[in-house]
Amino acid sequence: MAGGAAPELYMEAVMLLGGAVVAAPLFKRIGLGTVLGYLAAGLVIGPIGRMITEGEEILHVAELGVVFLLFIIGLELKPARLWSLRRDIFGLGLTQVLLTGVALTALAMALPSIGIGAAAVIGFGLALSSTAFALQILEERGEINRRHGRKSFGILLFQDLAIVPLLALLPFLAPAAAENGGNNLVDFLVAIIAVAALVFAGRYILNPLFQIIAKSGAREAMIAAALLVVIGSALLMQVAGLSMAMGAFIAGVMLAESTYRHELEADIEPFRGLLLGLFFMAIGMSLDLSVIVENWLTILLAVPVLMVVKATIIYALCRVFGSDHDVSVRTALTLPQGGEFGFVLFSAAVGMQVLDAATSSQLVSIVTLSMALTPVSVMLGRFLVREDDNEEMDEDFEGAGADVLMVGFSRFGQIASQILLAGGSDVTIIDHSADRVRSAQKFGFRIYFGDGTRKDVLEAAGIKRAKIVAVCTQKKEITDRIVDLVQSEYPDVKLYVRSYDRTHTLELRARGVEYEMRETFKSGLEFGQRTLEALGTTQQLSSEIAEDVEKRDAERLLIQQSQGFYAGRHMIHTRPVTPEPLTKPRRESKVIDATDNERTGVEEENS
Repeated sequence: MAGGAAPELYMEAVMLLGGAVVAAPLFKRIGLGTVLGYLAAGLVIGPIGRMITEGEEILHVAELGVVFLLFIIGLELKPARLWSLRRDIFGLGLTQVLLTGVALTALAMALPSIGIGAAAVIGFGLALSSTAFALQILEERGEINRRHGRKSFGILLFQDLAIVPLLALLPFLAPAAAENGGNNLVDFLVAIIAVAALVFAGRYILNPLFQIIAKSGAREAMIAAALLVVIGSALLMQVAGLSMAMGAFIAGVMLAESTYRHELEADIEPFRGLLLGLFFMAIGMSLDLSVIVENWLTILLAVPVLMVVKATIIYALCRVFGSDHDVSVRTALTLPQGGEFGFVLFSAAVGMQVLDAATSSQLVSIVTLSMALTPVSVMLGRFLVREDDNEEMDEDFEGAGADVLMVGFSRFGQIASQILLAGGSDVTIIDHSADRVRSAQKFGFRIYFGDGTRKDVLEAAGIKRAKIVAVCTQKKEITDRIVDLVQSEYPDVKLYVRSYDRTHTLELRARGVEYEMRETFKSGLEFGQRTLEALGTTQQLSSEIAEDVEKRDAERLLIQQSQGFYAGRHMIHTRPVTPEPLTKPRRESKVIDATDNERTGVEEENS
């Protein structure tokens, strides 16, 4: 029997993994996101293809993905980050969840055979937007640090937090809770004790435990310990009558300041991604297509109602909290959809008999369609507001600080950063162009919006930690202001500066910067060398000639520093050199232009 069951188990695993491998990249490529891909794969494997029929059993295992997700969210919630976004999270986010939840609950109660408990689950489950969808769109468009991006992030972060108390309240809405009302106080006390025990363990036990394991050098033991903490805390909460996700979340928050936070996140992330994908696939496998077919008109009507209600409330709240029209519109049209945590809440509600399976299938269909329409709503926002290319971004320097602080990220800085990053050096980059910051963020650069001529911005970007400040700004006057500020306020920091032209180079040397480079000098040398080779000169000789020109230029700069700008003119090549600039040429040189064209002055490079 075991021998027959094993191949079937492996076959199911292969189908699930194959569905994830095909659907997730495909849906992300067409702009619908991996969540819809997993749902579609589950729908094909389950209700449509009937290849796997045990969707509910897989769902119970896959719920660990949600547990791991809540643990990682807890790890990210450092007090400093929460404080910087406190108004958007606990003001705008809290109000949005409450008002939207109440409004949608009232609409749900108007439906036949929906009680107050089920209506509350429906209302507050649909009030939660899709973190995965919204953040993916904002990041792809480079808008995560624009004003509407930060508003959206604050609301989404509170929604992620709200799932914890919503899951914790589900047992009190279950029919069994009403029958055993006399034990509610005891259950509540047990829950409080369990939470207190978990907080105590997080503060006084977990860090010493990880320290001991880390010293042992056993990598697999550290991974096992991470899984033990997440699953153990989740089980403790379940035994206490609360949700497993709440236990994992509390454990994550307790370890948010731990020195092992990043290692824990790296250990858990593969399990989280795989199991969360499996969770969404299991949701798709659990859908009842007959219910969807029977209620297709209701579902199609419910989707625009949901999106309009949410968008209207979010717009109004953004205006109340001081945002202008454009930011409010963009925020509202980024977050009108249902979200993945709605799936979590509806699934848990079915398990506790707060919702029936048919209603859950309809709700999952409504959320799925609203998520699929999110790119359309975001595009609509572009037509309803004016594009403001000069929009100021919020200055957010969380995580800034490195050995090199680069100010300015145009062409010159982008090339220089490649050398530093390829050499293993971390670089903090700041730039005052919102468009340039958004563009660089799309490529994954760790770049911050800020004005490098301000002392407070330099300090927020970590200049006190930096060993070198690389000034790569384009305008000469801006470069000079930054150099003067750094030299007066941070004399111990080395300055490496992009200079505008030869005159600027001499001025920077007079200021005493450690290193300067004219922005087009090296590229001009390379260009001339390649042109010379195209005329028939060997690569070795052209390289020697270029080195000689660079050497003569450096010597001339030294002469100019002491004798003035027009000193050293004799070192400039103004006519073809014959017959030997450095070494004896390998063939007879030819005079390209023998015309005597005496020049009365030399025009210096201006770029």
